Amino acid sequence: MSRKWPDFAVLELLVGVDDHGSLGAASRLAGMAQPNASRAVKQLERQFGMTLLQRSPTGSTLTPQGTVIAHWARRVLSDTRRLLDVADGLRAERTAELTVAASMTVAEHLMPAWLGQFRSQHPDVTIHLQVHNSTQVFDRVAGRTCDVGFVESPSVPRPLKSLTVARDRLVVVVHPTHPWARRRKALAVAELAMTPLLAREPGSGTRTTLDVALQEYDRAAPLLELGSAAAIRTSVLAGVGPAVMSTLAVAEQVEAGELKVIDVEGLDLDRVLRAAWRGPRQLDGPAGELVRLVRRVGIDR
Repeated sequence: MSRKWPDFAVLELLVGVDDHGSLGAASRLAGMAQPNASRAVKQLERQFGMTLLQRSPTGSTLTPQGTVIAHWARRVLSDTRRLLDVADGLRAERTAELTVAASMTVAEHLMPAWLGQFRSQHPDVTIHLQVHNSTQVFDRVAGRTCDVGFVESPSVPRPLKSLTVARDRLVVVVHPTHPWARRRKALAVAELAMTPLLAREPGSGTRTTLDVALQEYDRAAPLLELGSAAAIRTSVLAGVGPAVMSTLAVAEQVEAGELKVIDVEGLDLDRVLRAAWRGPRQLDGPAGELVRLVRRVGIDR
């Protein structure tokens, strides 16, 4: 039985709903009229045989099935962008190329601004961005399939070189209706460790940082393992359960009161963001220029 390929534009709409919380916002960012966006999603629902959006007078949000499809759509679109970048690089005559691998937190929240500034200063450089979890970034750096990697892992494997470029912090977040949101005292570390959490997959820098911080405690199995911060954020917003996430990923929702940060007594989840590469101690060329720019800029928030 032959299957029809979904349209990439409607996959982009689903990811936009996941990231921005409504079909209206997603359609505006995609440059599509909302009625056309709504028809495209309905056509995809008929094609997949499931409801992807929960529609109401106040707007549309992803159903649980829609959240899963959006997660996989994000990966498809990421690979497609890489395909287009490769095609562009093969077509255009450039004087230099730069292949960057970034962990998902860095890629989603920091890399667009970093690469935008780099491109404005170096318009002749063709840039290829690969998005993976931290372990996969290390593998690509070690295998020389990228020039430099950016990760939030607590350590860097030998023989790779690394340099701290910025810092961020992990926090425990819950939906405002969660019982922890009514606590007057800080949460005990042991209670956090024994609570099933929404978590990233093994190999993620966020997952590794939390595992290292809680390694002396008995641990509960994850409530769910999801492949992106956006998918975890959506699940917390839906009241599925608590999660430990980067402040980069939840700042807007915390400020809006949609998520609540829970203090944990004696738990330090500050972490460094690193550039990693293989080769000489001093990184040169376009990759070296990018690292120096990132160190100057840091996290501009």
